Amino acid sequence: MIRRGANPVASILRAIVGVLLAWVVVILPAAAVDYPAVTPGRPLAFPRDHGAHPDHRTEWWYVTGWLTTADGRSLGLQVTFFRSRPGIGETNPSVFAPRQLLFGHAAIADPQAGRLLHDERAARAGLGLAWAREETTDVRIDDWTLALAPGGTRYEANVAAREFAFSLAFEATQPILLQGEAGYSRKGPRPGQASYYYSRPHLAVSGEVTLGGQRMKVSGTAWLDHEWSSELMSEDAQGWDWTGLNLDDGSALMAFRMRRTDGTSLWQAATLRDADGRVHVLDPASVRFEALRRWRSPRTGAEYPVAVRVHAGGRQWHLVPLFDDQELDARASVGTVYWEGAVRAEEGGRAAGRGYLELTGYWRRLRLH
Repeated sequence: MIRRGANPVASILRAIVGVLLAWVVVILPAAAVDYPAVTPGRPLAFPRDHGAHPDHRTEWWYVTGWLTTADGRSLGLQVTFFRSRPGIGETNPSVFAPRQLLFGHAAIADPQAGRLLHDERAARAGLGLAWAREETTDVRIDDWTLALAPGGTRYEANVAAREFAFSLAFEATQPILLQGEAGYSRKGPRPGQASYYYSRPHLAVSGEVTLGGQRMKVSGTAWLDHEWSSELMSEDAQGWDWTGLNLDDGSALMAFRMRRTDGTSLWQAATLRDADGRVHVLDPASVRFEALRRWRSPRTGAEYPVAVRVHAGGRQWHLVPLFDDQELDARASVGTVYWEGAVRAEEGGRAAGRGYLELTGYWRRLRLH
């Protein structure tokens, strides 16, 4: 489906470019690149670390949230910008050399549609059309943007997709939350299998969403992750389960596990900031994702644990999806399919908060380039 008012030729060209860029790191041999190691003890410094880290191999800015329309309708929101240094064309002076690749995913989870509405973008950085600035968060792919305004507390995102559009602001209401060991987040048994990682929970959302030609004012709460790495996944890892929860008492929980092919956990971690602002890096041995109900995609055949119980630090949260079909097919950009959905959180049988659940590696093993 091509969005009404969109240029059909431009839409087709974007799809072709996305496919080509998704495969360029597979087809073309990469040069020997000395990616910087991710090591403990490197303090994160802001505003600089809000910006891009182009020497590192992989990076993303990831916003998820719950929106409410004026008539009380609930929507899930996701927008992600990925930056990749594939190690190709490093010494090529041409402006067309794919030294830095950018990918964008955006989605609206609308129960009335009964499926995830999503779109994607892909481009080389450069030519004044796509970039990821180093000074602060400022990422663009064509008419898709995510930027941090001066002052460092307000993000603005603009996306015009095939089946939806949004123009939203995200205002920080809490301090930055460093994940792992002061921002050094292990992802596997080797110390180098790690990322620099921080979050901004409880962002206050305002702005407009357009669905079916109808423009609606919305408000809500969102979560932002910014993460960069050089060696993210162990070869023994199939994918990961991740959740970020804005809890109703003002606390925030991030938990993830890296999964082996047989479904067992290779590595896990969690961070809880309580309502008083105290940060607890939880014992990895206490972190567990328990599948409660699975859903099989009628399109890809992948089966996802869309309802789970997250155990962390002696507490348990039951995550229930806004609806089941929140599968995101990103084969036209980054070459994979995963489930990324809005969930409600319950604790002790009572409503406890809202957030997002991400499930990767259930279609095929996730490969990060």
